[in-house]
Amino acid sequence: MADTVNVATITTDAAHRVIAAAEAKAAEIGVPMCIAVADTGGNLKAFSRMDGAALLSTQVAQDKAYTAVGFGMPTHGWHDFIKDDAPLAHGAPTGIDRLVIFGGGYPIQVDGAVVGAIGVSGGHYSQDQDVAEAGLAALA
Repeated sequence: MADTVNVATITTDAAHRVIAAAEAKAAEIGVPMCIAVADTGGNLKAFSRMDGAALLSTQVAQDKAYTAVGFGMPTHGWHDFIKDDAPLAHGAPTGIDRLVIFGGGYPIQVDGAVVGAIGVSGGHYSQDQDVAEAGLAALA
């Protein structure tokens, strides 16, 4: 039995393509955003804070990417996942470091494997989702 595993992770080039596509969508809708791409370990791989993006959105974008890669599910899926489970609804948002339970974070998958995640913050979470989805489309 092997003592190590090989894990696919997003390349720097791919991360920059995701950022560029997300920035283009943010510019199109006229909302400056912070856009983070994390690798499979939740480490920041690429980041952009567009001119005029809110300062607090810097950390929120990174935390959305961290949440999405850490659990392999979009951040907006968390609300429905925990809303009817009192211990999770009360404990998860305050008890899981960096957990974000509203839209804007998505795992990045290549050939069915999670290789990273994107997190976007700066607008309403629905706008953040649109921008993140545009970033994901760069790898489709």
